[in-house]
Amino acid sequence: MSTFERVADLALEIDSYELETLSFSPNDDFERLTTVIHVAKDGLTGNGEDVTYEGLDAIALADAGSYLDLTGPRTVGEFCDLMAETDLFPVPPEREVSRNYRRWAFESAALLLALKQADTDLAAALGRELSPLTFVASMGLGGGPGSTGSDIGRLLAKLENYPDLKFKLDPALDWDQDLIECLVETGAVNTLDLKGQYKGTPVDIDTDPGMYRRLAESFPEAWLEDPDITDETRPILEPVIDRVTWDAPIHSLEDIASLEFKPKVINIKPSRMGGLRSLLDAYDYCDSESITAYGGGQWELGVGRDQIQYLAALFHPDAPNDTAPRGYNSPIPEPGLPVSPMPVPSIGFGIPN
Repeated sequence: MSTFERVADLALEIDSYELETLSFSPNDDFERLTTVIHVAKDGLTGNGEDVTYEGLDAIALADAGSYLDLTGPRTVGEFCDLMAETDLFPVPPEREVSRNYRRWAFESAALLLALKQADTDLAAALGRELSPLTFVASMGLGGGPGSTGSDIGRLLAKLENYPDLKFKLDPALDWDQDLIECLVETGAVNTLDLKGQYKGTPVDIDTDPGMYRRLAESFPEAWLEDPDITDETRPILEPVIDRVTWDAPIHSLEDIASLEFKPKVINIKPSRMGGLRSLLDAYDYCDSESITAYGGGQWELGVGRDQIQYLAALFHPDAPNDTAPRGYNSPIPEPGLPVSPMPVPSIGFGIPN
C-alpha cells in the first residue's frame, strides 16, 4: 500500500470554508502575503496555507471570497481529485507554479480536517513515528542589487545566541575569499543554495564558474543546491556530484527520476509538489531509491510552517531541513527559541483544534 493510499480513504465532510490573509514586512521594500484556508464542519477546522508569492494573486483570492463549492461528504482521495479538476484562481496566476502552492493549501487543510474528524493524527494514520526535527536556518548575507555588499555580521549575530545553529546560505557574486574563509571558520555552513535554477525571478544569480570552484573547494562537506550545469561548470561539479542537490526544479517524482545524476539528498517542498498524492508519492519514490529527502520552506507565515515541520519530522527528521522556526528570520533571534533537534508539536497534522 502506498503512503497516499493510507490516507486516501479517510472520510471528509466540509460545510464551509473561510480565507484569512496574513502579512509580514521584513523591510520597507517587501511585504509578504499568504492566505490561510480554513475548512470546517461541526466546530472542527482544518487549515492550510497558500504561499503564492505574488501579492496580486493573494489579493484577488481575498476579493473573490469563498466562491468554491467544497461542501458534502467525500474521502480525502476524492477531495484531491476535485482539486486536480478545479481552477483555484479567480483570475489567472502571475506564475503557473502558484497553482501548486494553492492546491497544496486546500488539500493540506482538508487532510487536517479529515484527521480531526477521524480523531487521529497523520503519524498514527501512516503508522510512522514523529521524531525530533533537525533543522538549519536559511539566509543571505546581502550582496544583491542595491546592497552595500555581503556582510557576515548577521550570521555571527545569530550564532551569539545559538552557537550550534547551522545555516543554508545564498552565496552572492561579491563573496571574496576572505569572507569565505570567515564562514569556514564558523563551521556553521551546511548548505549553499547557488540559485542556478531560477530564471526571471528576483533571486536569480549569474553563473560564475570561478565562484562554484571556490565554494566547492572551501566547503568540502556542504551540500551544493541548484547549481547551473553548463559546459563551464560541469567539470567543476562532476567531481563533487555526490554533494549536488536540487530544489527549484522538483515538482514531482518524475522530476526526481529524470535528473541526470541520481542525488543522495533532495529538497522536497510540500507546497511546490502541489497535491497531496504528488508529495506522498515522491516520499515513497525517494525511500525506494535510497534518496534522502529534506524539507524546505517558502516564507510561511502561519500553519504552513507547522505543517512542513511536522512532515519533515515524520519522513526525514535527521536531514538538513530548511524548516527553522520563524523566529530565526530575525536579524538577532531572541533567546529561548527551540534548538535543533526540536520536538515537533502535533499542531501541524494533529488532533487539537
